[in-house]
Amino acid sequence: MIEEEIKNLTIREWSEEDRPREKMLKKGAAALSDAELLAILIASGSKNESAVELARRIMASCHNNINELARLSVSDLCKNFKGIGQAKAITIMAALEIGKRRKASDVIKRKKITASVDLFNLFEPYMLDLHHEEFWVALLDGANKVIEVRKLTQGGSNQTIVDVPMILRSALDTKSACIAVAHNHPSGQKHPSGEDDRVTKRVKAGCDAVGIRFLDHIIITGGSYYSYCDEGRM
Repeated sequence: MIEEEIKNLTIREWSEEDRPREKMLKKGAAALSDAELLAILIASGSKNESAVELARRIMASCHNNINELARLSVSDLCKNFKGIGQAKAITIMAALEIGKRRKASDVIKRKKITASVDLFNLFEPYMLDLHHEEFWVALLDGANKVIEVRKLTQGGSNQTIVDVPMILRSALDTKSACIAVAHNHPSGQKHPSGEDDRVTKRVKAGCDAVGIRFLDHIIITGGSYYSYCDEGRM
């Protein structure tokens, strides 16, 4: 009964200790749960549900996993959760995108590629929540330090077209000594397709022709990856 009464209170009626904004000010952002952080973005709930309860319900539907939340679209949020309109859904998506970009930026600043797992950590933030295939290239200097990471092409759920001359132009324009490429498999299938094999051979041949080292081609899916280099297929 007491829990039900608390649930129906607005956030302003909660004790100051339990309000997400006040809690952040006093204890710092790290002291807040994912749901409480989400509630700050949502700002308000509905007549029968506080922002915190709404945020908890959203997180519960995603198994309390932020990565699952990031895979939802604006339409998904609006359709499935009463109290979430387009503006709130866009705010949530924007905050998640900022977090993803921060992670990618931090990786680039400190990154020297010494193994395939370094490439996975470099590329994975860009492909984490995608429902379609994308093809990316990492441009590196002679010491295998990252100069830049670029998205080259975007396709459907099963395939994306790869422009090898575009890859080589990117490398030459940035005076890169070597490159590595990556794409994702939204299907969850980690192993390469015949087309993936053909793309790898074309990129390798192009790099050899202009004197650029081709480090690896990795396929990213579901928190894991496949490395052509590790498999001895370069």
